[in-house]
Amino acid sequence: MKKIIQKIILLALVTFAAIPSAFSQAVNKPSIMVFPDDVWLNANGYLKEVDNQGVKTMVPDYTKALLNEELGQVITKIEKMMLDRGYPLENLSQTLKSLQDAETIKSMETSEDGNSVEVSLKDKLLNAARPDLVLYVSWKVNTLGPKKSVYFSMKAVDAGTNKPAGAADGTGNELIGASLGVMLETAVLSHVDNFNAQLMTYFDDMVAKGREIILEIQVFENSPKKMNSEINDDGDELSDDIKKWMKANTVNGAFTLGPKTPTLMKMTGVRIPLRDEEGNAFSADDFGTKLRKYMRKTYQLPCSSYPVGTGKAVLVIGGKSQ
Repeated sequence: MKKIIQKIILLALVTFAAIPSAFSQAVNKPSIMVFPDDVWLNANGYLKEVDNQGVKTMVPDYTKALLNEELGQVITKIEKMMLDRGYPLENLSQTLKSLQDAETIKSMETSEDGNSVEVSLKDKLLNAARPDLVLYVSWKVNTLGPKKSVYFSMKAVDAGTNKPAGAADGTGNELIGASLGVMLETAVLSHVDNFNAQLMTYFDDMVAKGREIILEIQVFENSPKKMNSEINDDGDELSDDIKKWMKANTVNGAFTLGPKTPTLMKMTGVRIPLRDEEGNAFSADDFGTKLRKYMRKTYQLPCSSYPVGTGKAVLVIGGKSQ
């Protein structure tokens, strides 16, 4: 009897010892950031035309849009409904304010050689907040005499790839004297559980297969090594070693090699872990930084890396960006 009790105690200790490790690896639900949809922004005059290196482009004016009282009510209501269902949230207004307060909103990232890459405000917001999913919301209030109802549309996309993760839309009941928040909640409630299921199906796939990103490697003309530079007596080129590193550092070695020249190497469908070895969120920027350090340590190459939004990392070999 004594031996049986000892075995039970030992088994319990082993089981409880394993629990922290299991919990440290658990990823419960994706983090979400709510944005106004371009449909609503355009209808309310919050898209502005800018000259993007000679190309006229319509871009959202989030600073002005967030002063709209209705938008504030809608974002708050949607955030509360998602928070009640266990989703971590990143707030658009607070993220924008933190960028402005830190004076980090710049239009260009420029290399020492004068090369430049346009970085949009949305990319900066997403890179600062690093949500897993972006939820775009649009709505319209319908009025019929004293009665009002609201039509809503919600679209969730992967923050890195813009791939659809879920969608819902509908019109709520006609109400008298109800606030926009109440009308929106009554309209969304009958759809939110199905919407939640769509998000979790997408996120569970992300957990199993890894986060999908794009990696672009550029080489300065004056770099001591280029993609086709041989690195050993077997005739392996620098690009061959990068592919070997990619296979070892992606989930199940998953990535697709795209265009490759002596000064460019682009990979899509790159699947990276959601968490690093310490259990912290792992991003495209972190992945690019890891490769940058490998190139510096292995080949003593001056390199720089930077993110584009949350879904793309750029590594520059042979120079440092300013």
